[in-house]
Order: sequence, then structure tokens, then C-alpha cells
Amino acid sequence: MKKRWKIIANADNSKIEHLRKELGVDRVIAQLLVQRGIETFDQAKAFFRPSLEDLHDPFLMKDMDKAVYRLEKAIKNKEKILIYGDYDVDGTTAVALLYTFLKTFYEPVGYYVPDRYDEGYGISIKSIDYAADHGFSLVIALDCGIKAVEKVEYAASKNIDYIIADHHRPGEKLPAAVAVLDPKREDCTYPYHDLSGCGVGFKLVQAYAQRNGIAFDDLLQYLDLVVVSISSDMVEVTGENRILAYHGLHLMNTNPRPGLEAILKYSDVIKKPIDQQDGKNHFNRQLTVNELVFLVGPRINAAGRMKSAKNSVELLISKTIEEALNIAKNIDAFNTERRELDTNITKKATEIIDSAYQSENKRTTVVYNPDWHKGVIGIVASRLVEHFYRPTIVFTRSEATGLITGSARSVKDFDIYEAIASCKDILENFGGHKYAAGLSIKIENFIEFKTRFEKYVAEHIQEDQLSPELEIDAVIDLTQITPKFFRILRQFEPLGPGNSVPLFMTRKLMDSGYARVVGKNHLKFAVVHPHIATFPVPAIAFQQSNHFNLVKGGEFNICYYLEENHWNGKTNIQLNVKDIKPADECC
Repeated sequence: MKKRWKIIANADNSKIEHLRKELGVDRVIAQLLVQRGIETFDQAKAFFRPSLEDLHDPFLMKDMDKAVYRLEKAIKNKEKILIYGDYDVDGTTAVALLYTFLKTFYEPVGYYVPDRYDEGYGISIKSIDYAADHGFSLVIALDCGIKAVEKVEYAASKNIDYIIADHHRPGEKLPAAVAVLDPKREDCTYPYHDLSGCGVGFKLVQAYAQRNGIAFDDLLQYLDLVVVSISSDMVEVTGENRILAYHGLHLMNTNPRPGLEAILKYSDVIKKPIDQQDGKNHFNRQLTVNELVFLVGPRINAAGRMKSAKNSVELLISKTIEEALNIAKNIDAFNTERRELDTNITKKATEIIDSAYQSENKRTTVVYNPDWHKGVIGIVASRLVEHFYRPTIVFTRSEATGLITGSARSVKDFDIYEAIASCKDILENFGGHKYAAGLSIKIENFIEFKTRFEKYVAEHIQEDQLSPELEIDAVIDLTQITPKFFRILRQFEPLGPGNSVPLFMTRKLMDSGYARVVGKNHLKFAVVHPHIATFPVPAIAFQQSNHFNLVKGGEFNICYYLEENHWNGKTNIQLNVKDIKPADECC
């Protein structure tokens, strides 16, 4: 698919020059910072060295005082407390965090994660009955519950109180819980609105600790869970999330909990078997958000997709590496099974779309197959967005409810939640974010939904939103790529939404003569300036073997980001190329 290149308009030159002198950095670094709203020395210090002292007072969140009071009351009266969370990474990390924290000083605590297939998303009737049957009088719902109006009423009829700690958009009516913590509440004035579900759980822990004389330093051990949730749930890595993620990454790189370290055993970032280690850091490179997104998050998710998310919680609350390794082995097997499933379903979905949509100028991609595995349709939807670049929903049938359930993913700057909400009168339930959502619908309403969803998107999406755009932070030449330049770029971590990896463009390059196709469809080459004496810089262009003739044929422009490449014990700077265009085209 052809990509559009857009060079971000240069920030004020006087601000760039002022910051360059204040920091003593390369002009390009100063430009990148100003483009991120960082214009002073103090702002740069806060960006590069986020301080835990800058976290907001948790009691600024609406209902936090009520939540802490109810939790204190439960502990004083020795009530049984049930920690409830969604079955994805954000939910399971949140459950592990709050459960582990409470267990350090209070025994009557249990946890419950719903079954994706039997109970579905959110607070389930089955879980409420479980709480009643086992004597739990307080349930703390994490990463879900903001729309569970009827479920909370049902719980109240059984004398069960709820504290809801969610981060999804509320509906028209809030549940009648004793406390509803959600920075997206319209009446909540909390200074930061994009916390993850686990992040909201951490703020509850912070508030309880603050009120009950527990040292804040005792809470730092939970930040590895928070950074995994921030990375995997794709929330903004700005403001308070950046502070939490920065210190969480430090913990991941120095002393992660046994469960997370066990997961990393099944990746390529640990030098030797984890059961032979001596308590020191044996990662062969610094873990970044990228590793958490692609190595840790999918494995935690895989348990809930293929079996039960309880496996993930058990992993994350493991106290010893031996215990964690046994669970991680099973979870890694689930992940392998999940990869095979989503590859096969993506292939079938692509074939359906190629056949059905070939002659239609659709603005959406909506596919349904009753036999597709519910646990991977979200991943398949993401793959289809990458391929067709349309707001996408993948549906399958839920055996438990008889409804068809869908997972939605969107393109840049288009709010798919609002598109789905426009059809709420024919939906059974829905929820989510701007870029990702879930919904359930009766089969007899599917065609009407598909038609209305397409109509809404067609009327609200802009033409340029239907093709991917690469926003280029700066135009540079190869001589500017130095070890010092790269070291400072590394300090832009943690990267993610709101602080994306800096993307560069370099014009009129040539291949050094050794371009080749590697793997199934990747292009490996090295670039040089034809008119400037430079050493060849290695480059990799994934899924872009179609550009081989362009690269071999003369001068071209590339759009890329910088990364470390680790191979055969050696580390070097490499260009990760996002797109290639002829030298006379674009920008």
C-alpha cells in the first residue's frame, strides 16, 4: 500500500536555537524536543529524567476518597475482598498489582478473572454469584465496569459493594457503585486523563498508602506491572504515564518480578537460561517499550485468548522463579497456538475481503465467520487495518451468548468508538477507545449494523485518512547519525503514542551494492551518499522486497527510524526503513 509522507512543520527556529544552546545538543535534537512541546531546560530535564515527585495527588481523582474509605472499612471489619479484572494484559496486570499489594498486610483477599468465552467482557453475573456464594462483600473491578449499571444493581441486591477502577469511556449513566474511579468521567477533574486500567489501580494503591502511612517507596515494586499495561494497552506515553513507564522500565531492566522475568526467558533478550542466573541483570540489551509490546504483552494475553487469563495472574503473582517458569512454559505454548490461529484467520479474512470488496469503494472493512476463534479476532482486525487501512471490525459467534461479537480497530485520527456508538440502538453492548473497541449484536441486526456503520464512516472520515501517513520529524543526512546522536535519541524512551519514535528522511541515497531479499519478503541493504564520503549505513526494510529494483536502480529517498541491531554478539546502529520512494518523488 502506498504511503503518504508528511514532514512535520518546523517549530519556531528561535525556540530551537535557544534550547540547543541551553542543552548543548545537536540542532536536530533540539528540534525534536520543541516539536514535542519541550522548550526550556526545566521541561527537558523533566522529559529526560521523569521524577516520581511529579505524580499527581491520587485524591484529585473523583471518588478516590470514597474508594479508600470503603477499602479501609472492609479491612477494619475483616470483610472478604475480591479483586476483579478484565482478561487482557491491562486487566491481569491490574489484578496482580492490587491483589499482591493487599496480600502484604491483609489475608481475606481473592481474585477473579472472567472467562472470555463463557462470561465475556466486563463484570459478569457469574462472578457476582461467585462472590455471593463465597462471602465476598466488596469487589474492586479493574479495567472494566464503567458501564455495568445493571450488574452493580444485581450485586447490591446480594449485599455486595463495588469499587470500579476503570479508564474506558463512561456511558450515559454511571453504575451505582460506592466509588467510580475513571479519569474519563466528565465530572472528574483529575489532571491526567489517559491512565491505563492498571494505572488507575496504582493510583488507588497510592491513595490507600498515603492515607495509611505506607511509604511510597514500598509501591515502586509494582511499576513493572504498570509499564507492561501502559505499553500493551497503547495509552499515551506522556505526562503521568511517562513517569510511571520510565521508572517501570528501570525496574524491568534491573529487577523484574519472577513472572515477567520468566516470560523474557522465552524471548531473545536473556543471555543464558534463567535458572542458571545469579540475581544479576543478564539481558543482552536494554528493554524498551517495544520489547514489552511484542514480547511480553502477547504472551500475557495469550492465556486469556486460548485458555484462561487466570494463568496470567498466577504467573504475575508468582513469588519464585521456579514457580513462574512452570507457568510461563504453558503460556508460551498458548502464544504459539495463538500465532498459528491468527495467521490462518487473517489469511481467510483477507481472501474474503479481496473477493467481496474488489469492485466496491468501501470506507470500512467488516467481516464475519461464526467459526473464527474469539480470542484472536482483535489481532486479526489489527492485521487487516495494516493491509487495507480501513476502520475494521472482525466478527465471530459467541457460543455462550448466541450473539455475534466483534473486535474493532481504527486508522489514524478516526474515532471508531463514536462510529459504533452511532448504532447503539441495535447493539447489545459495546465499549472501548478511539482506536479499539468491542461490541456484541444479534445476528438478525448484523446487515443493518454493517450498512449503518459504513454510512457513518463514509460521512465522517476524510479521504487522506484512508491511506497511511508517515509523519517525518526531521530531514537529515547520514553524517549526522553518530553514536552520540543515537545515545541521546535513546533517552527519548519510553516511546509510544504521544511520544512516538523519531522518524527521519534522507534524500538521494544509493545502495552500497549488496542489496538482497532476506527471509520471505524483507529487503536488506546499506546506504551511502553518492556525493558525500560516508561509510555505508546498514538498513532493513521489512515486507518491502517490492522495492528491490528501485534500490538497485539508482538514487532514492528513504523514511526510517534508528535502532540497535544485535547479531552474532555484535551491536550496531541500523536504519529501520518504513518506506522508500524515487529520488524525484515526495518532499
